[in-house]
Amino acid sequence: MRAFVVNELTHPSKITLSPDVPEPKPGPGQVLVDVYSAGLNFFDILQAQGKYQHKPPLPFILGTEFAGRISQDSPIPEGSNLKRGQRVFGAQLGSFSDKITVESERVIPLPDNLTFDQGAGLFITWPTSYEALVGRAELKRGEWVLVTAAAGGVGIAAVQIAKALGARVIAAAGSAEKIEIAQKIGGADYGINYSKPGWQKEVLALTGGKGVDVIYDPVGLINDALKCIAWKGRALVIGFAAGTIEKVPMNIVLLKNISLVGVHWGAYSLKEPSRIPHVWKDLLNMFASGQVKPVTYTDVYTLESLVDGLAALEKRQTWGKAVVRVKEENSGERAKL
Repeated sequence: MRAFVVNELTHPSKITLSPDVPEPKPGPGQVLVDVYSAGLNFFDILQAQGKYQHKPPLPFILGTEFAGRISQDSPIPEGSNLKRGQRVFGAQLGSFSDKITVESERVIPLPDNLTFDQGAGLFITWPTSYEALVGRAELKRGEWVLVTAAAGGVGIAAVQIAKALGARVIAAAGSAEKIEIAQKIGGADYGINYSKPGWQKEVLALTGGKGVDVIYDPVGLINDALKCIAWKGRALVIGFAAGTIEKVPMNIVLLKNISLVGVHWGAYSLKEPSRIPHVWKDLLNMFASGQVKPVTYTDVYTLESLVDGLAALEKRQTWGKAVVRVKEENSGERAKL
């Protein structure tokens, strides 16, 4: 099978697609999935170079998020409700390939109203945004939310979830094009360009001088955003896409009576597994009702052009969720350039 194999730690631009990799064999409790689409994440770029916190032993197949079908020759673990041929999505290292083995509990049936491309970006992106806003910030109807990188994968999910919960959303991004995407496609109420000096004054003006109740930040702009946070505001630390881990002056936290709140969804399976099904129940209901909708980038990549997709992601040229299409939705044949 085809697979994007990391044999030595290096930038993904220096890795080529391997055309003849042995198919993986399911272990106890696992299923075999035919991958139809795979989601691109910024951490894929870091992981290929050994710069991500999860460092798998070499060699390994890159990629984590996927959507596809349970293979016709897959075992079905005892007690599992999964069926051969069933449309599913999930997450497991090795998704940039034709097939992947994954623990059955890390696979979820894909809603009928979503495509494989849409499903490829669900498993990490959407519960991160939901748990951040609902579980950690305890967002209330009518509150103000500022979302940085609002046109990106987790950002545009956060915009939609916040709107569905009745919040007033300010989308912050670094270009007029991305602000427009966050508003027109994501549904944000207002847009702010944070590449302009003093952008926080615009936020304060929009909120009547109060500031925002919740900051959702996957970039590493917490210090800048604290200049426009409200009394008793909650600043959600989602990630550091800009590359710098910030140091926050704690006197500001005290004086503004605010909370800095970390969100590490990936650790819930170890630390709080009971929370996971509740999050997915709510999210799947939101998808089914049409309250929210996964947004995919217009350029769809293939395994052969995967490097181009990761490069576009690294250069911040994408919006929504960038996706690699491995097989065509209807025919199941290999996707072509």
